[in-house]
Amino acid sequence: MSFTPKKLYYKIGEVCEILGLEAHVLRYWESEFSNLSPPKNKAGQRTYRPKDIELLLHIRKLLYEEGFTIAGARKQLSMSRTSAKADSAAKKPSKASRAARPEREGEPRSQRLKQVRKELENILTLLERG
Repeated sequence: MSFTPKKLYYKIGEVCEILGLEAHVLRYWESEFSNLSPPKNKAGQRTYRPKDIELLLHIRKLLYEEGFTIAGARKQLSMSRTSAKADSAAKKPSKASRAARPEREGEPRSQRLKQVRKELENILTLLERG
């Protein structure tokens, strides 16, 4: 089931229609999943953002299609958040690592490998002296 947002905020009744669930189920899920906490407007009504609806769709899939329990779905969500953070950290080099190695786009790979080897040999020499 895919969701294409058409608005910034959705009321609980609209979300129920999108998900095919009752409102009490959504309220229960809010109490069980800490990362699901839609803000309330001035009238006290829950206002779901598109990212909340995507999360609800994921929870619904875990529970109803993949057969997870609430606890299992909670664990699965935390594992996917952890791996997503690790993936984004792996894709984005730190400032220190970017500064330590200048970008050499046009340089052939063999030349870069020779340079790395030379630097490693220099490090080994320094270590052997110490």
